[in-house]
Amino acid sequence: MSISIGETMGHGLRANLPGTREEDCFSWNCDSLDAIKTELAAQEYLQSLIRRRRFDVDALVEVPLGVEPLAWLYEHMRQICVELGFYLTSLHSECTEQGCPVMRASETTYYCAGHGRPRPCSAMGYSIHTLDYAVRQLSSAASFPDRRQVAESSVKHFQSMVRRLYRVFAHAYFHHREVFERQESTTCLYARFVRLARRYELTPESLIIIPELPTTIGDPGFHV
Repeated sequence: MSISIGETMGHGLRANLPGTREEDCFSWNCDSLDAIKTELAAQEYLQSLIRRRRFDVDALVEVPLGVEPLAWLYEHMRQICVELGFYLTSLHSECTEQGCPVMRASETTYYCAGHGRPRPCSAMGYSIHTLDYAVRQLSSAASFPDRRQVAESSVKHFQSMVRRLYRVFAHAYFHHREVFERQESTTCLYARFVRLARRYELTPESLIIIPELPTTIGDPGFHV
């Protein structure tokens, strides 16, 4: 017996069933955190917010009732890493080893720490290694033993992640502007990332080198 999406949602099951059309995926509402009765409630709620209010960055970073601020930051960083994987896929054809043999953001060159000892690495290699590093940190039981209660001592891990991941966005902005603007116009990922960095004071302002973005980039009607 087949179950329709409407019937499934009516019984409270939040799942994309086999055969679901792409345009029908995630067609359930999570209007409140209390409505989600799983251990991953904060993650599900954040993903629902992003699907519905992607361009409302202030609403996305606002900490919901019942969630600790650092736990909300943790969920955001996990989600940013997921989306950054797709971001790098879109950048891959433009950011080649031949065109970008080292990692630069504007005129600054960065060594990659993903080789045992820091050494020069292509910009795409640096980006992938940095994303891998962030994912490993977020998945580490030593760094984050409980995703629902993140200790103040774990802030240093967020700071290190943000400092390194910021360079990925900066490289895209200064060296692949069209890709950066196209991505930002559809995802607002950088705007969300930098808003979190500022809200939680994860990086000095001196390291935020991308100029303030025009409001049109975060507008669904913006095109490049």
